[in-house]
Amino acid sequence: MLPRFSIFKRLGFAAVVASLCGAGPAFASSNASAIPGWLAGYVGEGSGQIAPVVLERARALYLEKVAEGRVRNTCYFAMDATRPNDRTGGTTGGRFYMICEASRSFRVISSGHGGGRNLQGVANFSNGRECAKNFGNAMDSNLTAGGAYLTNEIKTTFKGYYRASPNQDAVLTRSFVQFDGIGDTANARQRAIGGHAAALVSGICMQKKPESPYANRQGYVPFGKLVTYGGGRSDGCTSWSPEDAAQVLSMVKDNPTTLYIYPEARDISAVARAIASGQSPAKNGSYWNASCLSEIGAPQFWPKEKLEPIIAQYKQDHPAPPPRPIPLCEAVSN
Repeated sequence: MLPRFSIFKRLGFAAVVASLCGAGPAFASSNASAIPGWLAGYVGEGSGQIAPVVLERARALYLEKVAEGRVRNTCYFAMDATRPNDRTGGTTGGRFYMICEASRSFRVISSGHGGGRNLQGVANFSNGRECAKNFGNAMDSNLTAGGAYLTNEIKTTFKGYYRASPNQDAVLTRSFVQFDGIGDTANARQRAIGGHAAALVSGICMQKKPESPYANRQGYVPFGKLVTYGGGRSDGCTSWSPEDAAQVLSMVKDNPTTLYIYPEARDISAVARAIASGQSPAKNGSYWNASCLSEIGAPQFWPKEKLEPIIAQYKQDHPAPPPRPIPLCEAVSN
């Protein structure tokens, strides 16, 4: 866990804000608050570092919301979705950043990106496991949308039982922190975009367990296999390993903060234009992680105005089959 912020308790919130923001407005000028020396050491494009543009925008968003009085949390988050999805996690890789300036704490962890979809014969905006090529803000697109977010309420839901040991079953409940977007991400709530642990119960059957508080009227509960996918993809949400998710959620419980996800639509367009003209994005003043750019060729942003009609028409042309009843579990002897 990250250390408690004793400096915050001693000086009070106003003093911490003053130390972070200086005397002037936080977002009125890009020079309103210089990056502290201790944090500058983490800035760069190497492993375990945060790209300058990602930190600059994440920090500006945080300071702006602090100045507005909408955020009192002493930590803020950022994600660089142009980086590879580090399946090993740890402090040397990853692309999700937890920055707590009051305690001089910087940590980077693994996080998943939106998998997108392949509408066969119509449009393919799917993403691989390692690098994201497609981004967008359309409903039902399963794509990551870069931009500004605020964390909000946390909801915990029951996902099912699984076999934890040869003689013991366990319950998976998963907490989800809702993101509220700003600008291009303003439909985050409608899209059910937020953050959660990369864990689910798959291969579900219905097991007789009438004593369970989660049992249905017939006394059955869903039972399956626990699957964690810290190096996998999501339906557009930000996902973390179960261990990291517990820490992230504890940091924002009843204490909202900001999250900035890079790249935005403007960044994607700038990089795509540079590549189309045969130029290096870096020479054009644009940033994209080099290894992922080599893998994807060129990124693409799918605006909701373009993609939502395509998805709606595809649903109409390919109606979902009627739901099938979940089978009963076969008897298992312990």
